[in-house]
Amino acid sequence: MGHSQDLSEFKRGTVIGCHLFNKSIHEISFLLNIPRSTVSGIITKWKQLGTTAAQPRSERG
Repeated sequence: MGHSQDLSEFKRGTVIGCHLFNKSIHEISFLLNIPRSTVSGIITKWKQLGTTAAQPRSERG
């Protein structure tokens, strides 16, 4: 199973911006045309780590 392309830093920031303006995960997903699970993951990571930067992936060969 392959990985999809990472979201741009701008798009991740837009997700957080919408979240800060009290948009629901469903609304953000619809507005930006990205899956709800992705939106939820971005928000959760931002709350826990304070960043939206992409973390390095493990290389399995």
